[in-house]
Amino acid sequence: MGLTSALLCVSTAGAASLQVQLKDQQGQALANAVLSLHGPLGGAASPAPAVMDQVQKQFLPAVLAVRSGTRVSFPNRDDIRHQVYSFSPAKRFELRLYKGTPSEPVLFDKPGLVVLGCNIHDWMVGYIYVTDDPWFAVSDATGTLHLDALPAGRYQVTLWHPQMIDLLPQAGADIELPAAGLQLSLPVPVGNAAVATPPAAPASAFGDAFKKAVDEDR
Repeated sequence: MGLTSALLCVSTAGAASLQVQLKDQQGQALANAVLSLHGPLGGAASPAPAVMDQVQKQFLPAVLAVRSGTRVSFPNRDDIRHQVYSFSPAKRFELRLYKGTPSEPVLFDKPGLVVLGCNIHDWMVGYIYVTDDPWFAVSDATGTLHLDALPAGRYQVTLWHPQMIDLLPQAGADIELPAAGLQLSLPVPVGNAAVATPPAAPASAFGDAFKKAVDEDR
């Protein structure tokens, strides 16, 4: 995989900064792409709690990246109830009909992709990318991401985006991060297929309750 790079002359004591521009095969900026790094030991903090919001009947952010062992809260900021679930092997769970914020966050203790859905609103799709890599970030609307306080050295890059074939992460080019920092551009091999949707929920005794909740909240 090709890449272009140029030094970014910013440095802090004993730490380097990395700025990456992620693009698709047509050279367009790619938002909601995850880049993770495996490399020199040290410099990574313990997993901090994370949040996956529900706002205007959408998951926010659309893509959340966390380290294995992270506890994620699922606040519902809408004035209607949601029922969040996932059947993904990395984390199977269900938060039954609720408003506000559940009292207990969900522990994501295994690396892998977790696809989120809502049993009430079928169009709601979100992704939690769980990684064992100590350094990771998600690209913004301009396709840009930043990582700070990295030890200088050689890193193995992994890339992921919701439009990748079979939703599988891909190995990127290894990079050498100097103490002065680095700025580079990387292509991400995304497909043209529509963004994947979560698997349909199986029929259950809660079906009537779901329909009732929808009717009550309309």
